[in-house]
Amino acid sequence: MTESSIYCIIVAAGSGSRFGSELPKQFCELNGKPVLMHTIAGIRNGCPDVKIVLVLNRKHQDLWQDLCSRHNFMSPDVRFGGATRWESVKNALSDINLPQNRKSIIMVHDGARPIVKPELLHRIIEAAADATGVIPVIPVSDSLRMISDDGRSVPVDRGLFRAVQTPQAFDGQLLLDAYKLPYRDTFTDDASVMAAAGYPDIKLVDGDPCNIKITLPYDLKIASLYLDR
Repeated sequence: MTESSIYCIIVAAGSGSRFGSELPKQFCELNGKPVLMHTIAGIRNGCPDVKIVLVLNRKHQDLWQDLCSRHNFMSPDVRFGGATRWESVKNALSDINLPQNRKSIIMVHDGARPIVKPELLHRIIEAAADATGVIPVIPVSDSLRMISDDGRSVPVDRGLFRAVQTPQAFDGQLLLDAYKLPYRDTFTDDASVMAAAGYPDIKLVDGDPCNIKITLPYDLKIASLYLDR
């Protein structure tokens, strides 16, 4: 493992509107405890020295505190999110003071990805030790078509594409610099923010097919099966 200072921002400020439940997906029960607790535990297990900043919606603070009390769970430091994921990450970055005498790595992870294995974290952190940024990716198994402005579609070679996961990891100072940019609607993840700031050289590492994002209710059943393995 690298001797860098390692931070992880866990973004869990979303409302989960696509999930179709009054309870946001990150707080839904998965194998006996909330999804978000699995996510935090996975990061801690894979990287015990990590410094975590958890980003929550302000209106969910009391709910989270109650869940932590019921499950005897130690919460990381909490920062409140904004209207967009970009704003949520930016708010969390303001809580991170990087050391001046050593390299720092900042990871950003989706709170709704509860199955983050130590092997994946080690792969990402090792690659980030000498890189601008690192993102985990997996091959696309479905056939793909590209739709043009006139509604027509053409097949594309799926071998040219990869599905992007989190956690994504970056040189800490460069990520702080990148987030000084004003918001753009093209910022879909942190790698896109880095690219806009002039840091497009992002290293790809193998992701994990089990590292799914909970988006719809049936994803909880899939995640439960993975956790039971």
